[in-house]
Amino acid sequence: MAEKDKEQEARREESSGSGTATAKPKRTPKKNPQATPPKPLPPWKVLLHNDDKNEIGFVVRTVMELTPLKEQDAKLRTMEANETGVALLLVTHKERAELYQDQFESKGLTVTIEPAEK
Repeated sequence: MAEKDKEQEARREESSGSGTATAKPKRTPKKNPQATPPKPLPPWKVLLHNDDKNEIGFVVRTVMELTPLKEQDAKLRTMEANETGVALLLVTHKERAELYQDQFESKGLTVTIEPAEK
């Protein structure tokens, strides 16, 4: 039985990889960088312009489809653009404002973007 115990011990050493010692490089502890909160992105206005080719109902539906605005706000902004020539739809960061501009353009509506005052 003693021989059997020695064989089992030898197998355990082989399978655990403890037969050969390899030196692991010591890691230096990572230094935590100063935790500074991210700065907000500069705001940009998304402006809807009036046109003579699209019906008001289509514009309202498109505003509701492409923005988070609900029906009442979409109607108010569409009517403002219709009466004054332009209406502020929303304020967001530049990349999203550019996306809105492209999406409205694909629907045949005119939207411009400009930096908002801080």
